[in-house]
Amino acid sequence: MTISRLVAFYAPLKSPNHPLPSGDRTMARLLMKALDRAGYSPFLASEIRTLDKAGERQHQESLRQQSLEEADRLIAHYQALPEENRPCLWFTYHVYYKAPDWIGPPVTKALGIPYVIAEGSRAAKRAQGSWALGHEGAEAALDRADAIFVMTAHDREALERARPSHQALVDLPPFLDLAEWPASSAHPSPETEPRLLTVAMMREGDKLASYRILAAALQRIQHLPWSLDVVGDGEAREEIVRLFSPMAQRVRFHGQIESRADLTALYEIADLFVWPAVNEAYGMVLLEAQALGCAVVAGAYGGVASVMRDGKTGRLTPPGDIAAFADALSNLLQDRERLRSLGAVASRFVKQERDLAHAALRLRNALEPLTT
Repeated sequence: MTISRLVAFYAPLKSPNHPLPSGDRTMARLLMKALDRAGYSPFLASEIRTLDKAGERQHQESLRQQSLEEADRLIAHYQALPEENRPCLWFTYHVYYKAPDWIGPPVTKALGIPYVIAEGSRAAKRAQGSWALGHEGAEAALDRADAIFVMTAHDREALERARPSHQALVDLPPFLDLAEWPASSAHPSPETEPRLLTVAMMREGDKLASYRILAAALQRIQHLPWSLDVVGDGEAREEIVRLFSPMAQRVRFHGQIESRADLTALYEIADLFVWPAVNEAYGMVLLEAQALGCAVVAGAYGGVASVMRDGKTGRLTPPGDIAAFADALSNLLQDRERLRSLGAVASRFVKQERDLAHAALRLRNALEPLTT
């Protein structure tokens, strides 16, 4: 009998097909690629998005009901298929209290197949309050998982503390498909002023808070030569442009760039990627910049420390510390040779440790015992 290698893939926070670019969408797509490279055949099991940003109990109840109805539909569908056409595994990406997985657990229980999660986060303080139902759903899913792929050291402590005896925790640090980022002929010019680069959506909340820190830090180093390229767009664009208005002659706003080649060129001509990273899970753009030889300065929020090497591929600064961010920029901008050295190490770091092949190998080694 043919053994199924089909994997039901689900991303409750943001589908890989979502129209808006983000690190979550990028990682969802990369995980499907890595599963394919590992010898599996992933397919998107559901498009239901369970994200509740506002903490509204009624909305969470509605999402839970939709999810359970979807689970019933999928169970009936899969059970009607020949066994070799059913998924051998359910793989959910990014589970936390704002985006629980209410579909995977009942489907895997009914089919008797393994259930795994990548990037699961526990937050005990959310057991009460506005997201209590979402927290309950996320915790139930995390408890049920046969394996959780831990993408940052930031998540590991809580996962270890609450790990059921049957569950394996497997390190799977964020990664890139380097084939998507072919090098161009663009390179920084030592004769020009240092070029800074940031790439981020322009929306309210954490992104806007990061832009505020960046603008405030740059105002402190106006005595130094530099220019800044900003890639991104969104509803907060006008406010962000105002933040940088005191330095308007030094800042170029490119809007949202769809072309991977155009974005690659900006990464490669930049001397330094800068992003305060307020409440970032880790930051895919930091990996992209390093892959293309660009050193980084970033705020040490969340799992950012898991996607760079402080002092070797760039600098990490205390979360939200404007003065420390400005000091890190000042020190590096006055040492172009150091910047080039950091950029070279950054490129080697990503290519040797954070490529698709390494991720696929980790997935295969962890999933084979569950699926054979």
